Amino acid sequence: MENNNIKWYAMSDQGFLEIIGNFIRETRLSQNKTQAQLATGAGINRSTLSVVENGGGGTLLTFISLLRALQKLDFFEQLIIKKSLSPLQLAKIEESGRQRASKKNNNTNNSDW
Repeated sequence: MENNNIKWYAMSDQGFLEIIGNFIRETRLSQNKTQAQLATGAGINRSTLSVVENGGGGTLLTFISLLRALQKLDFFEQLIIKKSLSPLQLAKIEESGRQRASKKNNNTNNSDW
């Protein structure tokens, strides 16, 4: 990404589709693949790929299929939520663990005697 001054929240949905299409096209060309080769690898029609590359959109499944065929699924690493706990939070979790066994319920009222 060359331009770091993109105003993401001001961008239209069509603008996002164009960025996605450009990414797919440039990645495909850098891997020296034709549209037909990428479409076959992704399991979609070449015309669908053409629509995506031209900013016409597509489904999320189409996008995932294209990223898989381009070996760019690491794109989704940014979506994984990584929880980090502070030492204080870890200490509280350890404290809340079980401290002792519970009493056995010796109910003498159920005796046969």
